[in-house]
Amino acid sequence: MQTFTPREIVSELDRYIIGQNKAKRAVAIALRNRWRRMRVPEELKDEIAPKNIIMIGPTGVGKTEIARRLAKLSQAPFLKVEASKFTEVGYVGRDVESMIRDLVELSVNMVKEEEMENVKVKADELAEERILDLLLPRRVTPDEQPEPKFPPTDSNVLDFDRAKTGRHDIPGNEAEILQPKVEDTDTYDKTREKLKKLLREGKLDERPLEIETREKNTPMVEIFSASGIEEMDINIKDMFGNLFPGKTKTKKVLVKDARNIIATEEAQRLVDMDKVVSLAVKKVEETGIIFLDEIDKIAGRESAHGPDVSREGVQRDILPIVEGSSINTKYGIVKTDHILFIAAGAFHVSKPSDLIPELQGRFPLRVELDSLDKDDFVKILTEPKNALVTQYVALMETETVTLEFKKDAIDEIAQMAAQVNERSENIGARRLHTILEKLLDEISFKAPELSKKKIKIDRAYVQEKLKDIVEDQDLSKYIL
Repeated sequence: MQTFTPREIVSELDRYIIGQNKAKRAVAIALRNRWRRMRVPEELKDEIAPKNIIMIGPTGVGKTEIARRLAKLSQAPFLKVEASKFTEVGYVGRDVESMIRDLVELSVNMVKEEEMENVKVKADELAEERILDLLLPRRVTPDEQPEPKFPPTDSNVLDFDRAKTGRHDIPGNEAEILQPKVEDTDTYDKTREKLKKLLREGKLDERPLEIETREKNTPMVEIFSASGIEEMDINIKDMFGNLFPGKTKTKKVLVKDARNIIATEEAQRLVDMDKVVSLAVKKVEETGIIFLDEIDKIAGRESAHGPDVSREGVQRDILPIVEGSSINTKYGIVKTDHILFIAAGAFHVSKPSDLIPELQGRFPLRVELDSLDKDDFVKILTEPKNALVTQYVALMETETVTLEFKKDAIDEIAQMAAQVNERSENIGARRLHTILEKLLDEISFKAPELSKKKIKIDRAYVQEKLKDIVEDQDLSKYIL
């Protein structure tokens, strides 16, 4: 975990998210508290529980973006789930424990990638040796002939006579490479070094090469794993994988592509999966973050007209996971005591007090996010690193069309977005996407024909394209 101070975390979030300082401060403190917990005496460490957060605010104000950027900052396993997709245990649908299994799976992949990066140099060396074996196999007598691990095909082997007559499309010095005889070990070593030099210089990159790769065997039963079979102690995939071993298939690829394929295979062999799983589970238990979106959709009391399997029942199922429990996954038991939960919801119909009291107690921090106004929209369009205007300008540059947004145009777009949000459903900054798409619809369509042209977007252009739609309330409900 990287060590950022709360002020640095807020500053980093400011680069992507406009306003919402209260929410930024809350998540910054929560993240710093995890770092602090790691440094307290051992006997106290297990007693310090994470302070889970509920973010309350309308859609499109930055709730999800804050959590997503926070996970990138901390380099922690992060999972975003919709609370409304879960159902109570015993009914068809996903049970709440699946979020922990998904988080562990994500963490394993994250750690595996890190470990593969650590062995990349060694894997590249092994890949280089395997390619040399395919291009220049050692000739031995029939008595000494070993069983080749990666038998070269005729099309891979470089042959001096064919090279000389020009039947190989190969660069200059390669024509001097000889196929050594059985007793000529010195010549073989020298030839191999010459070939290695050509390989490293990239002079063999465009040469076709036949390699053997292992086919992935994915059993058909995996389709059932989303709801029930994933809970079984036996790993179905491994069981069927052993019953039906993977086949190998021959592929014809360029040398440069073969290096990547073989290097990946070698890296996977070098990685100790037991170590990866151990690190991944620890990472989830100590630094995992789960973002529970749409939690307001499961708030509310039991329906009077029958069982409501997606509300109070789901809250009761989520409660032990947030409190801290042991979840069985295919990588072993995972404890959820120190996973940070950030919940978010608009709470238009319901309110946080509609959640069951036990669950409310597990989310001690509540942060209200502000609705966005015209000034916020102006900043969203221009200030963040990934500002919307910057995105559209970059998209048009790929067609060699230069877009220039004037300040008055940005003011007008922001004013229109705020106006439509007030009159119809308030969808926050997402309204800007809708308005910009409609505004640039014609330019986007004709962009290939407008190559090398400069187009200025000013207030008059915005009003010409959008004024009628914005003023017609009935029309704006359907288009904007």
